[in-house]
Amino acid sequence: MPASIDAVTPDDSQPRVNVSEALAAVPGLVVQNRQNYAQDLQISSRGFGARSAFGVRGVHLITDGIPASMPDGQGQAATFNLDMAERIEVLRGPYSAIYGNHSGGVIQLFTRDGEGAPLVELNVSAGSYGTRKTDLNAQGKQGGVGYVLDASRFDTDGYRAHSAATRDQAFAKLTLNPVDGAKLSIVANALRQDDTQDALGVSWASYQRDPRAGEIDTTDTQTPKRTLADRYDTRKSIDHKQVGATWEQRFGDDRLRVTAYGGNREVIQYQSFSKAFQAPTTHSGGVVDFARDFYGAEINWTNVRQLAAGTLTTTAGVEYGRSKDARQGFENFIGNQFGVKGRLRRDEDDTVSNLDPYLQTEWDSGAWQLSAGVRHSRVKISVDDHFLANGNDSGSLSYSHTTPVAGVLYRVTPQLNLYASAARGFETPTLNELFYSGAGNGFNFRLRPAHSKHLEAGVKARLDGGTRINAAVFQVKTDDELVVDVASGGRTSYRNGGKTLRQGAELSLESTWRYGLSTRVALTTLRAVYDEGFNNVLEGSRLPGVPKANAYGELAWQENAGHFGAALEAVAVGKIYVEDSNTDKAAPGYGLLNARVTARQQWGGWRFKQYARLNNLLDKSYVGSVIVGDANKRYYEAAPQRNWLLGASALYQF
Repeated sequence: MPASIDAVTPDDSQPRVNVSEALAAVPGLVVQNRQNYAQDLQISSRGFGARSAFGVRGVHLITDGIPASMPDGQGQAATFNLDMAERIEVLRGPYSAIYGNHSGGVIQLFTRDGEGAPLVELNVSAGSYGTRKTDLNAQGKQGGVGYVLDASRFDTDGYRAHSAATRDQAFAKLTLNPVDGAKLSIVANALRQDDTQDALGVSWASYQRDPRAGEIDTTDTQTPKRTLADRYDTRKSIDHKQVGATWEQRFGDDRLRVTAYGGNREVIQYQSFSKAFQAPTTHSGGVVDFARDFYGAEINWTNVRQLAAGTLTTTAGVEYGRSKDARQGFENFIGNQFGVKGRLRRDEDDTVSNLDPYLQTEWDSGAWQLSAGVRHSRVKISVDDHFLANGNDSGSLSYSHTTPVAGVLYRVTPQLNLYASAARGFETPTLNELFYSGAGNGFNFRLRPAHSKHLEAGVKARLDGGTRINAAVFQVKTDDELVVDVASGGRTSYRNGGKTLRQGAELSLESTWRYGLSTRVALTTLRAVYDEGFNNVLEGSRLPGVPKANAYGELAWQENAGHFGAALEAVAVGKIYVEDSNTDKAAPGYGLLNARVTARQQWGGWRFKQYARLNNLLDKSYVGSVIVGDANKRYYEAAPQRNWLLGASALYQF
């Protein structure tokens, strides 16, 4: 395809808790483990999504063809079940626009189908900072029905103070062929986290004093003074359930595909706002409590025919999604007791829906492949305010945009392809970005969507001797970029910040050598700047949260029989600015070395695996992620110093 696409397989030498484990070697992508399971990962693709205060925005998430992003563009990578993942595909650049709103990039997870004789597998791992995980799964195919069942528990005391977490996940998948040419897949998954501690960010001075400790609350009357996280007992509980089904029917080369899904997500979060900060009647409190029901469907038809000495493949479809939040806010105190649910300060229903018809076509003949597509996205957002003591905040918004994409690929030889592509994209504000105005109070109906123009050119090559090279250069121009206005105490408001420019290059190189050796390299350079000034932000200021460069390198060895393996990994990330004006202390760049060893054995129907990892070999202290635009300048989130992980698995196939 005329696009930047990488497919990766989750690493056996990882606990498979965070998608950051698998995506480190994908160029153009920055995936940061915040060491804070109350706020999920930070994921950005070519700079899109870097400003997200929590969860994932700007990057479209999909699992087995079912959206893991809501209609407003907000998603949670924590819902990915990595234990049963067969592969993860990452799409970057112009072709992401065919997925519509918030598609600065697309991350798709595909789980395995149940096949063959029944098997049962147990995986256990343990490591530094009280980290441990147990996973039990069963797979197979009986009577024409494939099944995959999985359940896991992950616990950690956390590297940072007040960052303990427990995560329970469950997954089930059934696949069957009801009639000739048809495949039905039914997928259900669940995630639960109770009272996951939120470590919050810290100032630069606090980080230098002790990277693991939290920010001291200088207003605390106790001696010694407690951290903000401890005094307000900042935490989040999540209960997420989802089920979906896909019917795929083939008629020769043609195909009909129908998908439907639905689920529920309940969240309660305790933030660190002081009593004085919540005093104004317009403030919605320091406790967020919502229950979300969501559902959606997609239908598409793919037609394949011969045209002008080539093959024309055309897909037409429509996608619909809807979510409704019953959202309440409460004070986070009763009297002088903090970290409890107090008086009601917010009560509303928030509804978001999208309706997206699309058309995509590809003509392939000889050395040429021509592709084009178009999608029209319409997003509707409405608020029904039931708490009228601070005024009526009810209202609605509607955004719509058409995103065309076109590309050409030329096969110089079967081993060398050249391509170019272009597209227009757009990003609407998410619900979380609309919840608060610049003053921190009231729904922000003034936000506009960001519109972007994407260009990309690249080369894909396979060389003799087992070497694969992918390289791309790209440019993205954006109008009305959404930027952080005020971020404080876990609450962030946004505004439109003018024009931005992203220009960069990506390179991935994989090689297989003699004696069981192999290498992988992924390099990204990105100039992401404001193309015009606004307020105190000068033209040419760098976008916060986006490194100028990042790199991954790996040297691996695998014994011929596959019983033993070892690898050395290198990771480098450039400095990251923390706010739009680039005047506050940037998070310094860093370089890390990690090492791993693996072993495998087989005895009859039994298969065993073991691994050991030592991360951050040189024991460096570094900032792993930042909270963009924090009003209190508590931008920095420390990453672990030298740490270890051991894991083992036993599988029996009947």
